Amino acid sequence: MRGFASIDDLVAGVRRAAPRAVARAISLVENESPRLPELVAGLASASAGAHVIGLTGSPGVGKSTTTDALVRELRSQELTVGVLAVDPSSPFSGGALLGDRIRMQDHTGDPGVIIRSMATRGHLGGLAAAAPMAVSVLAAAGRDVVLVETVGVGQSEVEIAGLCDTTCVLVAPGAGDHVQAAKAGLLEVGDVFVVNKADRDGVQPLIRDLRNSIALGSWGADAWKPPIVTTTATSREGIEELWHQIERHRAHQEGTGAWQVRRRARARHEVEALVLAEVRRRTKVPADGALLDELAEAVAVGSLDPYAASRLMLDRLGAGA
Repeated sequence: MRGFASIDDLVAGVRRAAPRAVARAISLVENESPRLPELVAGLASASAGAHVIGLTGSPGVGKSTTTDALVRELRSQELTVGVLAVDPSSPFSGGALLGDRIRMQDHTGDPGVIIRSMATRGHLGGLAAAAPMAVSVLAAAGRDVVLVETVGVGQSEVEIAGLCDTTCVLVAPGAGDHVQAAKAGLLEVGDVFVVNKADRDGVQPLIRDLRNSIALGSWGADAWKPPIVTTTATSREGIEELWHQIERHRAHQEGTGAWQVRRRARARHEVEALVLAEVRRRTKVPADGALLDELAEAVAVGSLDPYAASRLMLDRLGAGA
């Protein structure tokens, strides 16, 4: 590990929020380092305190500008912030195509802000596969708030809800978002809806469409009904109200017990994902993939169904374990 004598040394650096240590730890996460279990174990007890907030929406709605404005608002309240900006992958290097966001470069000299870009590397759903552990690293660095900005892929961008405590869905007038607002996926993940670029024409029809769509939902007596906030992130107009609604959501969730329910579900999903990843790794155990090739051929010609083939593969893996 370049620059660090041991995992314990790296863990100590992350807990001090040392920029090099945080960057190195997230690199280990992205590269699926064999030392990753040691790193995660060392950070586990320090990674539960941050309020994880997701910002999602279709491309062009102003997610980066809104994230930058939120960072400024949080810093004005002396809260420490981590930002995980998920970018498309470069077709050449596989790295984050946009890198650390240009709009957030003003924060690079602020020790209260840590910004990290992460490439999707082909992973769908608006996030990188390594995003949950990267969020844990930022949280372990003592951040009060971790902002996760998704890549901006439209309908499929619903994975964010499983990672965050509060999910903000951004829409903007003139971008076809009245159609997006009616799609169940975005409505289901949104805890706060943000109509950004509110200085443009078409804001009121968009708000009306959102309200109508939200009204169609089933809201129990204790359920949180998503508010709609209008913002113009370039001038920071409405950002203070956005943060107020995010805080209201947290207070409501903590008061009803939904906060811990969501966090347990998130932990369950993370454990399940690691188990499935290990199962996939073990499918490569048979020499030259001979068994898998044999089963695939049987399925292709119709002499074996896929379920039976998967059971045979799992039985063989169990026998070899």
